Amino acid sequence: MADVNRGNRPLSPHLQIYRPQLTSVTSIFTRITGNALLLAALLVVWWFLAASYGPEYYATADAVLTSWIGNIIMGLSVWALWYHALAGVRHLIWDTGHGLEVAVAEKLGLAAIAGSFVLALITFIAV
Repeated sequence: MADVNRGNRPLSPHLQIYRPQLTSVTSIFTRITGNALLLAALLVVWWFLAASYGPEYYATADAVLTSWIGNIIMGLSVWALWYHALAGVRHLIWDTGHGLEVAVAEKLGLAAIAGSFVLALITFIAV
Protein backbone atom coordinates (compact mmCIF):
# COMPACT_ATOMS: atom_id res chain seq x y z
CA MET A 1 0.00 0.00 0.00
CA ALA A 2 1.37 3.41 -0.94
CA ASP A 3 2.10 5.93 1.80
CA VAL A 4 -0.13 8.89 0.93
CA ASN A 5 1.34 11.12 3.69
CA ARG A 6 4.92 10.68 2.54
CA GLY A 7 5.37 14.32 1.50
CA ASN A 8 3.86 15.70 4.74
CA ARG A 9 6.24 14.02 7.17
CA PRO A 10 9.38 15.82 8.33
CA LEU A 11 12.70 14.56 7.06
CA SER A 12 15.60 13.57 9.28
CA PRO A 13 17.95 16.48 10.02
CA HIS A 14 20.88 16.76 7.69
CA LEU A 15 24.41 17.73 8.65
CA GLN A 16 23.83 21.25 7.36
CA ILE A 17 21.16 21.98 9.98
CA TYR A 18 22.10 19.55 12.77
CA ARG A 19 24.01 21.00 15.73
CA PRO A 20 26.17 18.26 17.23
CA GLN A 21 26.19 17.98 21.01
CA LEU A 22 29.37 17.57 23.03
CA THR A 23 28.34 14.08 24.10
CA SER A 24 27.88 12.91 20.51
CA VAL A 25 31.18 14.43 19.40
CA THR A 26 33.08 12.83 22.29
CA SER A 27 31.42 9.49 21.57
CA ILE A 28 32.45 9.65 17.91
CA PHE A 29 35.95 10.71 18.92
CA THR A 30 36.19 7.74 21.27
CA ARG A 31 35.59 5.46 18.32
CA ILE A 32 38.14 7.33 16.19
CA THR A 33 40.83 7.16 18.90
CA GLY A 34 40.15 3.46 19.43
CA ASN A 35 40.76 2.73 15.76
CA ALA A 36 43.82 4.98 15.68
CA LEU A 37 45.25 3.13 18.68
CA LEU A 38 44.88 -0.14 16.79
CA LEU A 39 46.96 1.27 13.94
CA ALA A 40 49.61 2.57 16.34
CA ALA A 41 49.71 -0.82 18.06
CA LEU A 42 50.36 -2.46 14.69
CA LEU A 43 53.36 -0.13 14.22
CA VAL A 44 54.74 -1.14 17.62
CA VAL A 45 54.23 -4.83 16.82
CA TRP A 46 56.05 -4.28 13.51
CA TRP A 47 58.93 -2.70 15.44
CA PHE A 48 59.13 -5.69 17.81
CA LEU A 49 58.97 -8.18 14.94
CA ALA A 50 61.67 -6.27 13.10
CA ALA A 51 63.91 -6.61 16.16
CA SER A 52 63.50 -10.37 16.00
CA TYR A 53 64.21 -10.59 12.26
CA GLY A 54 67.63 -8.97 12.31
CA PRO A 55 69.55 -5.72 12.44
CA GLU A 56 68.78 -4.57 8.87
CA TYR A 57 65.05 -5.02 9.22
CA TYR A 58 65.12 -3.45 12.68
CA ALA A 59 67.03 -0.45 11.35
CA THR A 60 64.27 0.17 8.81
CA ALA A 61 61.45 -0.09 11.35
CA ASP A 62 63.36 1.99 13.89
CA ALA A 63 64.04 4.67 11.28
CA VAL A 64 60.32 4.92 10.54
CA LEU A 65 59.22 5.03 14.18
CA THR A 66 61.90 7.52 15.24
CA SER A 67 61.38 9.83 12.24
CA TRP A 68 59.41 13.03 12.59
CA ILE A 69 56.23 11.34 11.33
CA GLY A 70 56.80 8.41 13.69
CA ASN A 71 57.26 10.81 16.60
CA ILE A 72 54.01 12.58 15.70
CA ILE A 73 52.13 9.28 15.42
CA MET A 74 53.46 7.98 18.74
CA GLY A 75 52.88 11.34 20.45
CA LEU A 76 49.28 11.46 19.26
CA SER A 77 48.91 7.84 20.34
CA VAL A 78 49.83 8.79 23.89
CA TRP A 79 47.14 11.46 23.88
CA ALA A 80 44.63 9.08 22.24
CA LEU A 81 45.35 6.42 24.85
CA TRP A 82 44.63 8.83 27.69
CA TYR A 83 41.50 10.17 25.99
CA HIS A 84 40.20 6.68 25.24
CA ALA A 85 40.85 5.58 28.84
CA LEU A 86 39.09 8.61 30.34
CA ALA A 87 36.16 8.23 27.94
CA GLY A 88 35.94 4.60 29.04
CA VAL A 89 35.76 5.70 32.67
CA ARG A 90 33.01 8.13 31.68
CA HIS A 91 31.06 5.27 30.13
CA LEU A 92 31.58 3.15 33.24
CA ILE A 93 30.08 5.97 35.29
CA TRP A 94 27.12 6.08 32.91
CA ASP A 95 26.74 2.30 33.18
CA THR A 96 26.06 2.70 36.89
CA GLY A 97 23.20 5.07 36.08
CA HIS A 98 25.01 8.20 37.26
CA GLY A 99 25.90 11.31 35.29
CA LEU A 100 23.21 10.88 32.66
CA GLU A 101 21.80 14.38 33.06
CA VAL A 102 22.78 16.65 30.16
CA ALA A 103 24.77 19.11 32.29
CA VAL A 104 26.69 16.36 34.09
CA ALA A 105 27.30 14.42 30.86
CA GLU A 106 28.77 17.53 29.24
CA LYS A 107 30.99 18.15 32.26
CA LEU A 108 32.23 14.56 32.08
CA GLY A 109 32.97 15.04 28.37
CA LEU A 110 34.91 18.23 29.03
CA ALA A 111 36.76 16.50 31.88
CA ALA A 112 37.76 13.66 29.54
CA ILE A 113 39.07 16.11 26.94
CA ALA A 114 40.93 18.34 29.40
CA GLY A 115 42.18 15.40 31.44
CA SER A 116 43.58 13.68 28.36
CA PHE A 117 45.63 16.75 27.45
CA VAL A 118 46.90 17.18 31.01
CA LEU A 119 47.80 13.50 31.39
CA ALA A 120 49.48 13.41 27.98
CA LEU A 121 51.53 16.47 28.93
CA ILE A 122 52.54 14.83 32.22
CA THR A 123 53.51 11.69 30.28
CA PHE A 124 55.65 13.70 27.86
CA ILE A 125 57.38 15.47 30.75
CA ALA A 126 57.98 12.23 32.63
CA VAL A 127 59.48 10.51 29.59
